[in-house]
Amino acid sequence: MTWWLLTLRGLLAILFGLLALFWPGITVLALVLMFGFFALVEGIFRLVAAFGRAGRESRWLLVLGGVVGIAIGLITLFWPGITAIVLLVLIAVWAILTGLFEIIAAVALRREISNVWLLALAGAFSFVFGIFMIALPRQGAIAVVWLIGIYAIVFGIAMVVFSLRFRGLVYGTGTRSTRV
Repeated sequence: MTWWLLTLRGLLAILFGLLALFWPGITVLALVLMFGFFALVEGIFRLVAAFGRAGRESRWLLVLGGVVGIAIGLITLFWPGITAIVLLVLIAVWAILTGLFEIIAAVALRREISNVWLLALAGAFSFVFGIFMIALPRQGAIAVVWLIGIYAIVFGIAMVVFSLRFRGLVYGTGTRSTRV
């Protein structure tokens, strides 16, 4: 592992995060298209693996997975708007269900755990976020992209700081410590 590759990785994450924050519409489209290419290529690889295998015991699963991957990849590439909406709905439904389960868990645990209201609050935030995404899908997509952007920036900064500390260890400019 080289320090400069870690630094580059961190800088690219920061750049991606900034792009996501300043051009969220383009970011959503880019993420959807990358998913489409991934599903298409992964489906092709599954088919190649299915017909390249010596054994036949699970070949049909690889073929089925390959066909589904290719189909989803093509659908995504030809209709990226529909794919983005479906992805948003899945995230929204997940947030709503997660929120409900957290609220139910908080009520069930209220006699056993102190400060269980924090779990209920987290559940309420998840629930409201899911409703928000269904009611306002465009704004929900932008919110998700902003969250991804913020994550990428924080990750990138952490990676750059780590890489520079790692560089110090490699070239002897830093002290050897477990706090890298």
